[in-house]
Amino acid sequence: MARFRNKKKKMLETPVVKKQPSVDHLTGEKIPKSFVFSRGKVPGSLKQLELDLRKTMLPHTALKLKEKRRNNLKDFLNVAGPMGVTHFLILSKPKSVPHLRVARTPQGPTLTFEIQEYALVADVARAQARPRCPQGIFNNPPLIVLSGFGSGGQHLKLTTIMFQNIFPAIDVNTVKLSSCQRIVLLNYNTETKLIDFRHYSIRLQPIGVSRRIRKFVQNHHVPDLRNLKDVSDFVTKAGFGSESEADEESATVSLTTDIGKANRASMKSAVKLQEIGPRMTLRLVKIEEGLCSGGVIFSEYEKGKEESQGCHGEDKLSTAEEATEAN
Repeated sequence: MARFRNKKKKMLETPVVKKQPSVDHLTGEKIPKSFVFSRGKVPGSLKQLELDLRKTMLPHTALKLKEKRRNNLKDFLNVAGPMGVTHFLILSKPKSVPHLRVARTPQGPTLTFEIQEYALVADVARAQARPRCPQGIFNNPPLIVLSGFGSGGQHLKLTTIMFQNIFPAIDVNTVKLSSCQRIVLLNYNTETKLIDFRHYSIRLQPIGVSRRIRKFVQNHHVPDLRNLKDVSDFVTKAGFGSESEADEESATVSLTTDIGKANRASMKSAVKLQEIGPRMTLRLVKIEEGLCSGGVIFSEYEKGKEESQGCHGEDKLSTAEEATEAN
């Protein structure tokens, strides 16, 4: 007897590596979660950028989100509700320039960016002499730092609120410094109107001790002392590091107890940022009221239309800001 395959349309599958809580147990606030996916036909490099952005958004994202070409935006939205997903990051390439849309679910607003340039995690690592990206740093969300957005108009204020709400809020009174291992930096250039997106790992380097002592304490490897006459030769031979590791007072911090145990070489350390990627240069080109739809309340390439709207356009931006903050 012939066997027939079940040709029913499969729903969107969204397996997550580890189930994350929906509410912060300390602040009681809802933890933002995200889906990162692409729409339409995209090249392989842009598909890899999608995977790199998923790692950046960890741990509150679907790292192994399975998407099909036949899945539309409504399919993602239907799955997002039960899972508590608050934001979509959507990559596409409608023309010659790739686009990144950042949307607030379920009703918007949606910010559309042109990706002028981008570099993948692998590209950033190849450009470094000693790339560093420990797996454990993705167990906690990154810090978010925004620079230069205060000097613009209402559209930049909405952009600031949107990016601030993508990542969980941090309470400076209760946060553990040991969980702050990554940082996402967004810098707006008022002259070029471009946004630089950078992703760094945070490293604490002990100061006031020789390099050999530092490596011995951090790596827990027994040193080879066979060619030394005295243990003091091991301590004094290596000196105190290179010029790039100078002990600048502005970059020196005193460690608290929750992180001092992990850095036993010295209670004073220099804060080092090492880029881990991905890297993007973005241009904000459009803001829509709804989820990838609705009225256009800001357009970079239609200045005349924006000016003709006058106060009405400003009111729409203010309404979108209030809705984003309330959500």
